[in-house]
Amino acid sequence: MTLFRLDGKRALVTGGTRGIGLAAARQLRELGAEVTVASRSEANVQAAAQQLGARGLVADVSRPEEIERLMAQVGPLDILVINAGGPPPSLPSQVSEDGWEKGFQTTFMSAVRLADGALPGMRERGWGRIIAITSQSVQNPVLMLPVSNAMRAAVTNHLKTLAMEVARDGVTCNTVAPGLTATERLQNLYRPDEAETIKKNIPAQRFGQPEEVAAAIAFLATREAAYITGQEILVDGGNNI
Repeated sequence: MTLFRLDGKRALVTGGTRGIGLAAARQLRELGAEVTVASRSEANVQAAAQQLGARGLVADVSRPEEIERLMAQVGPLDILVINAGGPPPSLPSQVSEDGWEKGFQTTFMSAVRLADGALPGMRERGWGRIIAITSQSVQNPVLMLPVSNAMRAAVTNHLKTLAMEVARDGVTCNTVAPGLTATERLQNLYRPDEAETIKKNIPAQRFGQPEEVAAAIAFLATREAAYITGQEILVDGGNNI
């Protein structure tokens, strides 16, 4: 039996057109999965789908009606990778009611709704993988990312709780928490001089690469990871040791 293959499995990766989401979609394709990537940007969706040889769908996961439409278009799923763009930086005291609500809908409720949409089919078939991309800030909050800190922690605990319910049905639920990873978002958060200073405080002395985070996601999607559920996998260069 060939190890670490996903031939015949159907996967959806939201936020799958850039950064870690795109890297995850690529690795799932390389393992043999039939992949659909989703994003709000039609241009990004088309570019990623062509690059990967995957299906691309446009959807704003902060809107429940668009998640419902997305799930209907995708059809039965074996693998769901939940990924949403990070809320904008701000001091905690400066987040507006609207900012909290947008973070709640985009980061937390999208995860709840996507999982709810995929679960019935997974449970019926006795096989499923739900993986959410969160952040190391779930364990060590970042001052300027209060909405992300709170909502990604909520996603983590929701999937841990859900894992207890569905493990007997052959469905696993896990989160992958990247540390500082060389993506466009990291460039937007830190100036080059700040980034160099931050690297010195990471045991690995560097930022992670999207492909390194994607490797953890891809492994959790395989049959070999069937006994791993309710876990938060840190991919952070030792930053939380």
